[in-house]
Order: sequence, then C-alpha cells, then structure tokens
Amino acid sequence: MAATSTETETLALDAHTFKDLEIFASETGDACLFDFCNLTRTEGGTAVLRRRMERPWCSAERIRSTQEAVGFAREQRALFEALPSAYVTGMTDTYVHEILPHLDSRNFFEFLISAFQLWSQRGSHYYIILRGVQSATRFVRALRNFSTQARSLPARGDLAPLLVELRALLKRPKLAQVPDCDIANWGGWRMLRLDQALRVHERDTIIRLLELVHEIDALVAMADATEKYDFVMPQVEEGPMRVQAEGLVHPYLDKPVANPAALNQDHRVLFLTGPNMAGKTTYLRAFATALYLAHLGMGVPARSFQFAPVQRLFSSISLTDDLRRGISYFRAEALRVKAVAEAVASGHRVVALMDEPFKGTNIKDAFDASLAILQRLVTRENCLFMFSSHLIELNSHLATAGGQVDCRYFEAVENGDRLHFDYRLRPGISDQRLGMRVLNEEGVFDLLDRKPVRQHQALANHLAQ
Repeated sequence: MAATSTETETLALDAHTFKDLEIFASETGDACLFDFCNLTRTEGGTAVLRRRMERPWCSAERIRSTQEAVGFAREQRALFEALPSAYVTGMTDTYVHEILPHLDSRNFFEFLISAFQLWSQRGSHYYIILRGVQSATRFVRALRNFSTQARSLPARGDLAPLLVELRALLKRPKLAQVPDCDIANWGGWRMLRLDQALRVHERDTIIRLLELVHEIDALVAMADATEKYDFVMPQVEEGPMRVQAEGLVHPYLDKPVANPAALNQDHRVLFLTGPNMAGKTTYLRAFATALYLAHLGMGVPARSFQFAPVQRLFSSISLTDDLRRGISYFRAEALRVKAVAEAVASGHRVVALMDEPFKGTNIKDAFDASLAILQRLVTRENCLFMFSSHLIELNSHLATAGGQVDCRYFEAVENGDRLHFDYRLRPGISDQRLGMRVLNEEGVFDLLDRKPVRQHQALANHLAQ
C-alpha cells in the first residue's frame, strides 16, 4: 500500500523515542514535554496540540508554514484575545453534541406546536437548550468580532486558510439570524427558533467553527510556549542532512550550560566520550528534543538553530530487558540498532542517537560491535548519528573513517576532594577514568573494609550514648 501524502510529510518517531524524550510521559512523574508546551485554553485545542506533537512535519514546506503561523501569532498576540473564551467554546461544544430534542419541523405551525410542547413541560432539556443557544450566540458573535479585527492583518502560514474558512462559514445565511446583541432577555419562542437555525440547519457549521478555533488555539499555544521560554525560531534548509546549533540547552533545566552542536555530511557521526555524570546523556536529549521541536514548527531552546528536515528520528537511551518476552538487555540493544539499520537501508533521512550501546555484553564484544557499526554509519549519506561510549580505545580506529567522525567529550574537573562538572563540550577524546574515585568519595571501600559490629555491641554502644 502506498504511503499517503500526510505520512510522507511527517517525521516518524517510534514508541521508544517518545519515551526517551519524555514527550508524553515522564518516568519520574514530572511534567513531560507535552505538558511543558501545552498552553492551550480549550480541551479541543489540547487535543489538536497533542495530534501535532504525535506527528511532527518532515517537509520543509510544512514546517515553514507552521513557523509562519507561530510567528504571526507572536506578533499579533492581542488579536487572539478576541477569540471566544474557553468557557463559551466548551459550552457551545456541549450544546451541539449533546442529545437534545430537535425542533426540526420546517412548517411554521408544526414548529409552533412542538415549541409549545417543549416550553410547557419546562423540563431540563428546555433550559439546557436555552443556555446552549445563549452560549452559541456568544460564540458566533465573538468569532465575528475576531474575524473583523483579523481582516486587516495578513495572516501567514497555517493560520491563513483557517481564517479564510472561518470568514466563509460566518457568512452562511442561517448564521445571519444570530444577532450582534445579547439575547438573555429573549422569549422562549425566539430562543427555540434560533436553536433550530443553529442546531438543525447549521450544526455542521458550528462544529467546523469549533474545530477551527481549536486549531487556532493549538497554534497560539505553540507561539506562547516559544515566547514564554525564550526559544529561537530555527532556520529550515533544503538539501543534504545538516544540523547546526549554538547555545543549545535542555528546556527542563533551571540553570543549563549551553553547548554547540554540528552534524553534517563532512561529520556524519559525533563520537561522544566522558565519565558518567559529566553530561553526555543530557546533551543527547537536549539535541534530540530541540530537533523534535524544530520539526513541529515552533521555537527551540538555543541561541541559533539551522537544520535540514529528517524523516526518521531514533533515540536509544533508556533501554531495558524484557523478561516476559525473553529479551535480554543485549538483544534489546541489538534490536534497537536493527531498527535504525532498517530505516537507513530503506533510504530514509535518519538521525539516530545511541547512548553507550552494547553495555549488555563483554568489553571485547562491545568494542567489536561498536567499531563495526561506526564504520558502516559513516558511509551513509543524508544520515546523521550521535554515538556516546566509554570505549576510548575506538579513537585510533576512528581515525581511518576519512574525517567523517567528529570526536567530542565532557570531563570532570578534579579540584580538591570532590569532583566538579562544568558540562562543557570539548573537542577530542576523554581518557578520564573516575570509577574508583567516585567509589572512594562515596566511602564505599571504607564501609566494606570496616569490621562488622555485632548487634549486642551496637546496642551497648547505643545505650552508653
């Protein structure tokens, strides 16, 4: 089956990458990236934003179109305050979707009889309809006001067709029956007549207007998040795969240390080394998160960011074994690398991040596997890779890769009794080995060398104190 145009325009991320980047859930229970960006006002807007974040664009044209809409919303932010409130929008949504009696008779006298029966019962349905009519009237009235204000402003990108359609729908003849004044003092008969226009003749129109408001709400939320977090709008490029960033940080950190990132066809692989806790994994996540946000069409946490869109984004950071399926840790690692290899072999533009792969086997196997994978990755045009490892012995072998591997490292500053991490990315290979020092600093060896204290002696010491 051939891929649809929408599928060919969207960036593919698998469940593991969504999990690694904490896009929709955080293992610690903290806010995920979706929560971080979700500044929508309506439930429908939240659903649209989630849909966008599930399927980012991989088309430069679609990314730029969203960027233009986000830029327009930032420039004209006051305009969008004229949209219907979240309360009015929610009440209108409930009104058109709730199961209520329909006075759909087109004959005047039949309508009058049905309206009289509904009015005379004075049941809950009658009052729900009246409240719904008032909400829908306020909804349409607010949209008219918004449309009038927006008419003189040249909306751009994704917003332009939404506003054109919105104006066209508001001109529907039956919607002309919605007055530009408050209808709170209207009688029941006039309310029910207006209900017939809104919920019978123009129900689909109202539903589509709600959908347009939700689409606009999601785009404005993306603009608000870009503004709130002082993100920079990326520059989208055509041509060979390339990512260039300055001042890149992870958006979750309170006091982040900014670093550059540079991957291109001259340096397709970034080989990252350094001791644990020095910042390798955070750097990988910061890079992948910024690249993901760039494909959404919103701002990213960096001073500058240029990229050519990719089709597949993989991360391999928090792998685990699977006891129920009988998958060991190393097989999980092998399957992860296989998923990347399949995407590369299919000719997709791939960015893949591998954090210390092949930990699940012995050092010799890990070395041989890492070298074999790296030697193949550097040959793949229009693909980019980040590969972190403790196997610094790979350095001499990577020198034969024709300059395609860029080696960078993080390090710990060893001053005084404690280690200090500055989280600065440096060129080259780290040869720091800090395992023994960290164990010493934590007093592990002192505890293991100490003679055990018998329980009665410990109790006597406690009583003596």
